This record gives sequence, C-alpha cells and structure tokens, in this order.
Amino acid sequence: MIGCLIIHGYTGGPYELEPLANYLKENTDWHVEVPTLPGHGRKLALENISHQKWISAAEQSLIKLKEKYDTIYLIGFSMGGMIAAYLTTKYKVDKLVLLATAGKYLSLKQLSLDIGEVFIDSLKGNLSKNKLYVNYKKKLGAVPLKANIEFLRLVRFTRKYLKKVDSPVLIAQGQQDGMVPYKTAYYLDKEIISDRKEVVFFERSRHLICLGDDKDTLNKIIHKFLMKEKLPN
Repeated sequence: MIGCLIIHGYTGGPYELEPLANYLKENTDWHVEVPTLPGHGRKLALENISHQKWISAAEQSLIKLKEKYDTIYLIGFSMGGMIAAYLTTKYKVDKLVLLATAGKYLSLKQLSLDIGEVFIDSLKGNLSKNKLYVNYKKKLGAVPLKANIEFLRLVRFTRKYLKKVDSPVLIAQGQQDGMVPYKTAYYLDKEIISDRKEVVFFERSRHLICLGDDKDTLNKIIHKFLMKEKLPN
C-alpha cells in the first residue's frame, strides 16, 4: 500500500493543495494526507511558533504513515518543499515532488509586475477579482515579524540537505511566481544529487501553483511521475 504526504507552504494550509490532493484521492487507492502545520490554516496564529515545530509536525505525520504503508510519496509546496526535501534525507521516501519550493525566494521583477496588476485593477474597481490581492489581503497583519524570521531559519536549515536527496524527484515551478523565482528550479536541480530528476515549468502559473490555470496539467504530470515504475539502481 502507498501513503502520500503533502506538506503545505508558509502562512498557508491544506486548501492550497486541495485540487491536487482530491485528484490523487479520486484516481488512486493511496492514503493521501495533508496535515496543517502549527499556527497555519484558514486562521493564522503564528505568534511564538518556531520553525522546529513546523518541521516536527510534518515529521510526525511522516512517521505515522511509514508505520502503516510500505511505499511513501512525499509532496511539498513552497516552504513545505524544503521540509519535504529534508525529511527525504532522514527517512526512506520512494519519490519526492517539489512544488514552487522556497530554496530561494522573492522574485523582485515578477513581484513588481504583480503589484502593477493590483494597482491597475484597483483603478478599474476590479480588486475583488484580482486573485493575488484577494489571497494575500487576508494575511496582512496576521503574520508577525518573528514568524518571518522563523521561515528564513527553516530555509537556511533545510537548504544544506538538498545535496543529500537521492530519491527520484519531480520539480515543478510556475514562471510567473513572484514569491519563488522560477530560476529556483534550476538551483534545486543543481543541488539535488539524485540521478532521477524531472523539471517542469508552467508558463501561466504564479506561486499558488496548485490553484492556478495550469493545475489540471500539473495534477496529471504529478500522477504520472508517481505512477511511473522505479528504475533499478
């Protein structure tokens, strides 16, 4: 039997990955689990929560899956991708999927374009239709500075483990991502030592890649990658 653990991103929750999780549940007989990291979810409560707690929560979920299932697939989005990569080096994980993984962060060029679109939509009175604005508006004021520092600490801690990832890995990245520069995919490809790597770019996708215009194609590619027979060593 197969257990599949999906880890969401910083200031997010399982809802970021719902289309993918539902697709895998509907098209496989796997046990798919998407835990909520401490302080995350629809209502953020990130005050005084360390990055170690985020890692520990994901790790405990993985340990429980490994107790029940012989084959483990691990999928991580954004910060969750860094956690997933780290856990892959600590435990036996059969396949790893990294989605818009925050090995590096903030594409200033794309971010400026996104802000420009928000400004234009505000002038036109269309802010309520701007997906980027709607998503991040609810997070403004809900994320303390200390939490952002903990996020940076997590990335710094997990980044050095990328060189130890030897499981088959799929790296997916949106080219319009303002939070994680699309060139981060090349960085991950270079750092990860696995000789079984696939890198896929999505032209229309921003950071929330599982909720974007390319989500249907993304779901199929991930499914195909995970279903593919493991090559002999």
